[in-house]
Amino acid sequence: MKSIAIIGTVGIPAVYGGFETLMEYLTQELGKKLHFTVYCSSKAYSHRLSVYNNALLEYIPLKGNGIQSIPYDIISLFKAAKANETILILGISGCISLPIFRLFYKRKKLIINIDGLEHRRAKWNMFVRTFLKYSEKLAIKYADEIISDNEAIRKYVFDEYGKKSTFIAYAGDQVNSLALSPEVKQEYLIPSSYAFKVCRIEPENNIQLILEAFIESSLPLVIVGNWANSKYGLSLKAQFESNKNIHLLDPIYDQNILDQIRSNCTIYLHGHSAGGTNPALVEAMNLGLPILTFDCAYNRATTFNEALYFNDVEELKNLVQFTSNNTLIKIGKSMLKIAQENYTWEKIASQYYELLK
Repeated sequence: MKSIAIIGTVGIPAVYGGFETLMEYLTQELGKKLHFTVYCSSKAYSHRLSVYNNALLEYIPLKGNGIQSIPYDIISLFKAAKANETILILGISGCISLPIFRLFYKRKKLIINIDGLEHRRAKWNMFVRTFLKYSEKLAIKYADEIISDNEAIRKYVFDEYGKKSTFIAYAGDQVNSLALSPEVKQEYLIPSSYAFKVCRIEPENNIQLILEAFIESSLPLVIVGNWANSKYGLSLKAQFESNKNIHLLDPIYDQNILDQIRSNCTIYLHGHSAGGTNPALVEAMNLGLPILTFDCAYNRATTFNEALYFNDVEELKNLVQFTSNNTLIKIGKSMLKIAQENYTWEKIASQYYELLK
């Protein structure tokens, strides 16, 4: 059985994050066909399993996120090369080491998912953006296979570097459509009808735009996010939490509760302007939710141009106010159909299998 290492994430079992969820379902779907070793951060797991989903787990004593992710990924890469024929790298932060890696391991197959153009994210300063852009360049240069998670990113890779890449998106059919229980409704003060969004509270997710559009809306807004993790989040919370129409909830890690709240919204909002195929968006599509999304190439590609799109506060206000219930129902059905045909773990895993085998 072919030996494959997966590096670049916090690890499995998945607790949070798109790449972690991807690893969870890749190993679940393919663990009996391929011999996986997954590199995990020992800092993230108080109880460290040695095997999960038929995959061996190896631990690195560094954090898998933040500045430590760079040495974490580099150490994982060199350790993985000693015992595996193929290495699947998720993300580019450790790819700065690839010129040196190739001096020692010329024949190892590197398959790299370059993620969502990290150097374009507004949260990074110029130094970090320059580093990430250079790491991306090295990833493209030294990879045997490049994975783009969105058609817009595949076009970018070809236009920017003249390289072809394989398009493989994410899936979201692990979510469940659930009724909103009286207990959850009461605990989280959920209105009878509401617009909903769940995301990291970052400028590129257009949080302020969305909040401003709902200040005087007849439809309440519920947003789940990590408000306390940054000055940006704290500032927005202080500015908008007193508005009776806006409900700002802290992160919800219980999937059952999150699914209950998300499943029953009138409108699902997606404000991401950077990145590729966003996991939260394809999860919402798998729930058949009517989606209003920020108008950019990534989101149009993911939704096949069949959602509703906004660029600014006024456009979003008008969509919320004037879109009929029949139109919302039609969009929800369209999103579900697209998701069932394109964004299931069975389909995504089979596409990865074609590359990895």
